Amino acid sequence: MEVIVVEPPDLDRRGADLVAGWLGVHPSATLMPALGESALGLYRELAGLRTTGRFDTRNLRLVQLDEYLGLSRGDRRRLRDWLEREVAAPLDVPAERVIELRSDAADPVAACRAYDAAVAAAGGVDIAVLGLGPNGHLGFNEPPSGPDAATRAVELTDASIESNARYWGGRDAVPARALTAGMDVILAARRSLLVVSGARKRDVLRRLVVDAPSDDLPASHLRGIAGAVLLADSAAWPPDLDVSATLSA
Repeated sequence: MEVIVVEPPDLDRRGADLVAGWLGVHPSATLMPALGESALGLYRELAGLRTTGRFDTRNLRLVQLDEYLGLSRGDRRRLRDWLEREVAAPLDVPAERVIELRSDAADPVAACRAYDAAVAAAGGVDIAVLGLGPNGHLGFNEPPSGPDAATRAVELTDASIESNARYWGGRDAVPARALTAGMDVILAARRSLLVVSGARKRDVLRRLVVDAPSDDLPASHLRGIAGAVLLADSAAWPPDLDVSATLSA
């Protein structure tokens, strides 16, 4: 895993430049974009680069990373709608080129199987833009999650519920269950960008960088991925750690 640390104002542009470069050489890519505050500015910058002709999205496909379970269509908390607003619409990707995790799935197991089949039919994930959860989760792969953890329904941990509460107006508004792309799907991405911002992520980022990879910190399994990049701002990066490092398992 390559490590890049930038000043906070440069995070979004640097991330967008990396993703745009990857898309420029692979315009028919499948892109898995995490939601949440760390990456949202990156997507706005990426949309701006698209309008300048930096890359073409006519054949781009999006793959949903995670979704709350038990929400009907039209519910303001649906992550699929958030994905539409922040990524699909700005990048001009129509609904038929978005592989969804169904928030209203009556049979979560069948929904996860359908999702995995659609991802496989699309050739897998080419580019994953990921965030680092407060407990080290990727998507909603809560700890412990090994590298072979499958796409599935999960019970959200207290840390994840607390982290998501600010988006929906409080803990009571956060659904208790979710669907998540499996670690096996995420780690198979050909390129991965893990975006980490803010001082509140410093402790979990230190664990990611210093400790040995562990199922108790699912994101640590990215350390052994050659195509993975850790992009952190200086507020999140522990100041006593060397930034000129390539992390491996």
